[in-house]
Amino acid sequence: MQNDVSAVRREQPSVATLGGRVESEGGSCLPVDMLLRVLDESDHGSIVVDCSARVLHANQVARREMDRREVIAQFDGVLVAHEDGATERMHGAVEMAQRGHRSLMMLKREARDLSVVFLPLSHPMESDDPLVLVQLSRQPPSDNLAITLFARHCELSPTEESVMVALCKGLEIPDIALTHRVAESTIRSQIKSIREKTGSHSIRQLLQRLNSLPPVAKVPKTGPVFPHNSPESN
Repeated sequence: MQNDVSAVRREQPSVATLGGRVESEGGSCLPVDMLLRVLDESDHGSIVVDCSARVLHANQVARREMDRREVIAQFDGVLVAHEDGATERMHGAVEMAQRGHRSLMMLKREARDLSVVFLPLSHPMESDDPLVLVQLSRQPPSDNLAITLFARHCELSPTEESVMVALCKGLEIPDIALTHRVAESTIRSQIKSIREKTGSHSIRQLLQRLNSLPPVAKVPKTGPVFPHNSPESN
């Protein structure tokens, strides 16, 4: 299969195949449209594919990843990878997941790494065409919207939030000072204030708290892809 993602046409997964309502054991019904909103709030990329690796649904994080066309993408609606031979291995993992086997792949392109897990969504005996969930790496902690919410909760200033995000990215104090065009002593004072406001005894404890925050996807800046994301539905 052709896997040159530079030539991939931008595809928009259809939500029509996942329409309807889901009934719980208690008898209450939850619209599938609402379940798709739940997926969109997670900062883990989630893609549902069929036996041919055709994308039936992708949440907003996964759509952004495929739209970048750096590691994975869609070609004629089929999930493909940029790395040589990776598309065939990925489709083999989809086939194995349909048989009930879970697996992980590590994809790479230049400096970017992307881990991908293939999970069966149903038992092979339940359906002639069982679906597979393709789960992507969690977004970097600095891209987690929960960090902004945490900063608001702790009443951090915009500058303190920016310094905290820089710490999440692994930057050292000299680098942060250079980026903010201030003295290192200023950054140290801001970090002290951040620790006091967040109740963290050290930078390590602060980072542990940030890494344990719920994964929340940032609101997309691009236009909606699915009806449940459209402004008219809000």
